[in-house]
Amino acid sequence: MANYKIEAGTAQHIGNRTLQQDRVALYTAAGAPGYVMALLADAGGGGGVIAADQVLLTGKHLLDEFRPGEAPGTVRLQALLRQIAAEAHQIIRMNPIAAASEPQAAMVVLLLTPLGQALWAHVGDARLYQFSGAQCVQRSNDDAYVAHLIEVDQLPAEAARRHRATRALSNVLGHGLKPPFVTVGSHQGLRPGDSFLLCSDGLWQYFADGELAAVLARNTPRLAAELLINKAIERAKGKGDNCSMAIVKLVAPPDAEAIAGQKNTRVP
Repeated sequence: MANYKIEAGTAQHIGNRTLQQDRVALYTAAGAPGYVMALLADAGGGGGVIAADQVLLTGKHLLDEFRPGEAPGTVRLQALLRQIAAEAHQIIRMNPIAAASEPQAAMVVLLLTPLGQALWAHVGDARLYQFSGAQCVQRSNDDAYVAHLIEVDQLPAEAARRHRATRALSNVLGHGLKPPFVTVGSHQGLRPGDSFLLCSDGLWQYFADGELAAVLARNTPRLAAELLINKAIERAKGKGDNCSMAIVKLVAPPDAEAIAGQKNTRVP
């Protein structure tokens, strides 16, 4: 069993937009005790809220249906995360509004297990960061998708690197021309001091990796979120996008023996 406890929270700010289209949530499931899911959807397109809402609905539904069994392996757990992306994409495309407004969403999802595992999947420009103390261990990026465009779609390297500027090549859920490309990752042996940040581009574009790591290491999830949002607003200079995040920190549990000793101490 895990030797840590989880502190987590979500936060959002509308930025300088007229509508908050991002969605973010933390979930647990009765059928999978000890499993925690963080899920963020960064919406776009004419009906982006539809896409973002659907990502959260699909994620919650599939987590509620999940039965882990004895000790599910990495492949099975990552398949669950891939399924969230695939089913959300299909349902978004089936929505009658999709034909006219083309709702789309980037997605990042994190799953923690009671066996000290972390698994994640992402589509598009929403990001996941993994920190160890005040160090950034890794983060999601577009490298795998760019390689896919070059190797599978036979796209010239320079065009592949510019895919964000080309709508037809955008990697999102709800795309009418191509299914989403899902990148997955995992980490074994979680311990106190590890933390994760899921966020939309309305946040990460304003920070270096080390800045994010330092803020999470020194603060509770709630205070870290407040500090990051305030600094993002400042750096955006009136041009900020929707800003959303989920923060998950692993901290050392209280020392059971010390607590017991305190309870047994009698004040004269």
